[in-house]
Amino acid sequence: MKSAVPKVLQPLAGRALLKHVIDTARSLEPAAVHVVYGHGGDRVREVLQEERVSWTLQAQRLGTGHATMQAMPNVPDDHVTLVLYGDVPLIGRRTLAELLALAGPKQISLLTMVLEDPTGYGRIVRNARGQVQRIVEQKDASKKELALHECNTGVMAVPARLLKKWLKSLKNDNSQQEYYLTDVIAMAVKEKVAVNPLVAASALEALGVNDKAQLAELEAAYRRQVTRDLMLAGVTVADPTRLDVRGTVAHGTDVFIDVNVVLEGSVKLGNRVRIGPNCVVRNSEVGDDTEVFASCVIDSAVIGPDCRIGPFARLRPTSTLDRGVHIGNFVEVKNSQMGADSKANHLAYVGDAHVGSRVNIGAGTIVANYDGANKHRTIIADDAHTGSNSVLVAPITVGAGATIAAGSTVTREVPAGKLTVARARQTTVEGWQRPVKQKK
Repeated sequence: MKSAVPKVLQPLAGRALLKHVIDTARSLEPAAVHVVYGHGGDRVREVLQEERVSWTLQAQRLGTGHATMQAMPNVPDDHVTLVLYGDVPLIGRRTLAELLALAGPKQISLLTMVLEDPTGYGRIVRNARGQVQRIVEQKDASKKELALHECNTGVMAVPARLLKKWLKSLKNDNSQQEYYLTDVIAMAVKEKVAVNPLVAASALEALGVNDKAQLAELEAAYRRQVTRDLMLAGVTVADPTRLDVRGTVAHGTDVFIDVNVVLEGSVKLGNRVRIGPNCVVRNSEVGDDTEVFASCVIDSAVIGPDCRIGPFARLRPTSTLDRGVHIGNFVEVKNSQMGADSKANHLAYVGDAHVGSRVNIGAGTIVANYDGANKHRTIIADDAHTGSNSVLVAPITVGAGATIAAGSTVTREVPAGKLTVARARQTTVEGWQRPVKQKK
């Protein structure tokens, strides 16, 4: 991958490749999930430390068969072992369920795929009756075998008792001098154990990642599938090629998503929500009939119904907007609550504040919440108005119905229902001349 990041931690749709595989495995409700990782893979364990898996170190990289050997002592003999790969992220639950259904105490199942260009993949060798006989790796294949287009994915379901026995018999007499897991197929055939192949409906499901180009191809495939699912569920997507979903999306009816939108983490969109172009929505909830205009960033926020956001607005984590709130262009809201029908329409910053209902935050108003060491809270009660270019130095309380004159810097409590002016008296200095720059 030509990267300092281990391959299985490379991101696809916002999740590590290995995380995709673990999540799919978990969906099958297995008795256990074992992850075999290579020497120096401590970073993989660190990043995925919250995963409920058993970690097994493969100290020497001696092939897929050798890797499987490391985990098998922890697998009961009467279980079926499903072998998956940490760099094959798009394999689906339905496909794996079908594969497991083809395995049993005296039969194994094997997932294959048909590729127009099979270069790099092991080939599936069948007999005249179409039965799988063995798998041959590309470097060990004959010219005739290289012409085959059915390829091995490496994914298989095998009774644990048989797999343990066959793994002990693996040899490394091949061009790579590795222990190939695929050799167990020929062993099964020799012992007349049924090998039941399942050809993947889409080769994309079983493709692995070996470089950034392949990663981008799988990212595009994932994006197409998720976007198609959203559209089939009733979401209108302006251009399916320009929507990135990097997480999960719950939605109501008649949702519209414009071009170049990124949805990350857990996103919930209510009925008739409209998301404008070039927006990022991350781990947030957007209420019914709310419109997010162009080029907004919404991160870990809860937006109520009938709100208008943007363009060019930023909602930072733990911000909550009640019904009918307007957040306009170049306004940032952070860790604040804004009551119903309040507005901050232009060039404002609202941080660590509790804003009541029907409050108007004037253009250029700043809630100065940080003293260089600590964050302080501001309370702005219902129906208060701040004039343009005001600074509210926290901690401070602005009373209900109060008005702060434009250009004021307020540092003490603002009484309810009154006009507060906190600015220097305007003066004009007679006879003053601007300095003149000397000519060179």
